[in-house]
Amino acid sequence: MNDLPVLHPVFKALIEQAQKNEALKVAVVHPCDATSLESVVSAKKAGLIDPLLVGPENKIRMIAQNAKIDISSLPIEATAHSHAAAARAVEFVSEGRVEALMKGSLHTDELMGAIVDHQKGLRTEGRISHCFVMATRGHHEPLIVTDAAINIAPTLSEKADIVQNAIDLAHAIGLADIRVALLSATETVNAAIPSTIEAAALCKMADRGQI
Repeated sequence: MNDLPVLHPVFKALIEQAQKNEALKVAVVHPCDATSLESVVSAKKAGLIDPLLVGPENKIRMIAQNAKIDISSLPIEATAHSHAAAARAVEFVSEGRVEALMKGSLHTDELMGAIVDHQKGLRTEGRISHCFVMATRGHHEPLIVTDAAINIAPTLSEKADIVQNAIDLAHAIGLADIRVALLSATETVNAAIPSTIEAAALCKMADRGQI
């Protein structure tokens, strides 16, 4: 797998699927630790990404040198600090210079702050959400868990967006038959538990082609 570590079959299949496509142009935001740089170099060697490092150039080069990571072939867009790196990377997406963002060693709230900024961010009409793509014992396909990181108390319409985002992601990584489980405290509709009512509404929305 071109310097990639031994992987679970689920993740190996995902990488092989991605390698069928052209390398994705990715802005790597503030890659100021060895783990971030090692990940970038491995992904580039595997043909998965065409990276642009965005962050304090001297710091990035010093970390690479100390960790003996060769980044000589990687372009760097120099910024003063992590906040500036996040803002610049978002600009590159808006300008079409890159197709995706990769988080480096900055805090998640710094990156998300730039992404959801009302003036210069990447907001759309739909709700932004987070997905974990996981490998689980006994299953040969990925398990996608959403939303466990961004939305705290989503409304019904926001839940519909979250479900749709997960389905879109599943299709993007090559899954055709998508089965969605809506989690609540009980398996039946209970008027005292609003999440069960909203789950029923989401099921009906799917039946009607709204999701």
